[in-house]
Amino acid sequence: MFTRFSNFLRIAFLLIVASALVANCVAAHSQASAQCRVTVKVTGLRNATGNVRAILRSGPETVVQHKEVEIDAKTMTAEAVFTDLPPGTYGVAVIHDENKNGVLDFNEMGMPVEGYGHSNNPSKRQAPPSFDETKFTLNPGGAVIEINLIYWP
Repeated sequence: MFTRFSNFLRIAFLLIVASALVANCVAAHSQASAQCRVTVKVTGLRNATGNVRAILRSGPETVVQHKEVEIDAKTMTAEAVFTDLPPGTYGVAVIHDENKNGVLDFNEMGMPVEGYGHSNNPSKRQAPPSFDETKFTLNPGGAVIEINLIYWP
């Protein structure tokens, strides 16, 4: 009788341990699947010279990821994909870096001489938009956003 009870305890213990392991695996899988991606489609490029630089931010001063992507000369578009992101609030800024120097260039009057754009496509004006104007919510399903570039004459 003691042996049967002992076997019962061993089996019960193994079932509890196995249940805990399964629960941990399910939780880990849920966390891994909660990672999202943002696909940024850049349109309105005036030429295929240079490249496009995209910056993903989670706040006004916080850069999460940045990408440098080539321009498709046939479609005059570019696409940047940001991966392994938790759901949350983000904003994207892009520039058409025609001379590949890594920055948005300005003329002597302080006007941009290369194309730029932001998520939510805020209107053209002489000051950059606030983060609040460019932010969007990233849900577990991911997001595809289109940014149409702005050029000054």
